[in-house]
Amino acid sequence: MDDFSDIVGSDRVLAGLAVPNKKALFQQLAAVAARESGLDAKLIVERLTERERLGSTGFGGGIAIPHGKIDGLSHVVGAFARLATPIDYQAIDDMPVDLVFLLLSPPDAGVEHLKALSRVSRRLRDRGFLAKLRGAGSPDALYALFAANDTRDAA
Repeated sequence: MDDFSDIVGSDRVLAGLAVPNKKALFQQLAAVAARESGLDAKLIVERLTERERLGSTGFGGGIAIPHGKIDGLSHVVGAFARLATPIDYQAIDDMPVDLVFLLLSPPDAGVEHLKALSRVSRRLRDRGFLAKLRGAGSPDALYALFAANDTRDAA
C-alpha cells in the first residue's frame, strides 16, 4: 500500500457516523466495504468479530483499527469513520473510540496486510493529524486529509 487512497476511496469515508456500540459499528462499516468489494456484509462482520475475540483492536487514544482477512478480496480494502459520539470499544486504555479505520485483506496478503496496518497505525498516532480528523466537517474534508498525507509521505 503506497497511499491511503489506494485502499480508501472517498465513498468509504464517513463523518459523524452515529452508532450505539461496536456491533452496530461493524455492521455499518461492513455495509460500506461490501458495496465496494462485492462481498457479503455479514461475512465481514463475522471476520471482524472473530478477530476482536483475540483482543481488542482499539489501540488507545480514541482510535480503533478493526481488521480481518476475507476470502474473495484481490487487494486490501479500507474504510474510515469518525463517529458522532465515542463508543465503548473495550480499547486497551479503556477510553471510548471515535476514530475507526477498517482494513480488510485477502487471506494470502500477509506482507501487504501488515504494511497497511503499520502505515495506518503510524498515521493515527500523529496527534496533529488526529486533531485535523476530529475537526474536519465532512467526508470530503476527511478524505482530503488522507490524500494530503499521501502527498506529504511521498515528498
